Amino acid sequence: MNFEAKISEVKAFLLQFQDQLCKGLEHSEASARFISDGWERVEGGGGRTNVLSGAVIEKGGVNFSHVFGDNLPASASKIRPELANASFDAMGVSSVIHPLNPFVPTAHLNIRLFVAYPKAQAPIWWFGGGFDLTPYYAFEEDCVSWHQVAKSVCEPFGETVYPKYKQWADEYFYLPHRNEHRGIGGLFFDDLNESMWGWDFEKCFAFLQNVGHGFIEAYLPIIQKRQDMPYTAHQREFQAFRRGRYVEFNLVYDRGTLFGLQSKGRTESILMSLPPDVKWGYQWQPEAHTPEAKLADYILQARDWV
Repeated sequence: MNFEAKISEVKAFLLQFQDQLCKGLEHSEASARFISDGWERVEGGGGRTNVLSGAVIEKGGVNFSHVFGDNLPASASKIRPELANASFDAMGVSSVIHPLNPFVPTAHLNIRLFVAYPKAQAPIWWFGGGFDLTPYYAFEEDCVSWHQVAKSVCEPFGETVYPKYKQWADEYFYLPHRNEHRGIGGLFFDDLNESMWGWDFEKCFAFLQNVGHGFIEAYLPIIQKRQDMPYTAHQREFQAFRRGRYVEFNLVYDRGTLFGLQSKGRTESILMSLPPDVKWGYQWQPEAHTPEAKLADYILQARDWV
């Protein structure tokens, strides 16, 4: 199979996976369904943004994009300055789900492929992505099951893969200015090519597919288990304050957001990750010795869950 055919195979999987994830998420809703919105990028490429607003998922997005151009954006070439002027292909699926019920955690997934085409050189490719969970009121059994699936995703590829990508997630989904983790992590990987583990293109692609399917396996049971739990206005308000941390991370640190904006992608699709309702309070802190305080004091600490 030539290289162009491999790229086409990845794109076909991503489009199919977008549909699969949307159908899985719709099972939680009595009647709400994703609305699909196709878009084109003037500089080259486009995508398909699927958005859901329902009784269980207050705001959910599953976005496919495939963009290309003459100059790799700074967020993608930062650690590869030699590729700064290379043309590029970038494709992926990203999803952020913000449930209405504060007992159902927010979840994020991204799986992507970058290809750079330096002048007079062979294409340089790498995969990236991962998934992470952001609870508001954490149930330890959910944290354990989340990481059990993350570990099972990695096990066929070697016993050191999960510890490496779990640690990377702990380090990446972190707000230095708050000195706290965004959630309980999961998996994060980037720069996945032959030089990382010695895997060829096909094996790296197989890992990407495992990550995508693992997200569905890990997250949908948590939604189903927690979506009908009763909650109070106070708990909903706490969720809004914690969502503020999510916004801060995505707008200040998230590589995908930065790449999308720098590559002149579609702003509405890039910012679909932001929650619909959010709060900030001056010097706001949860009351000590409460379930709200336990989140930061115990749950949002990097630890081995499995």
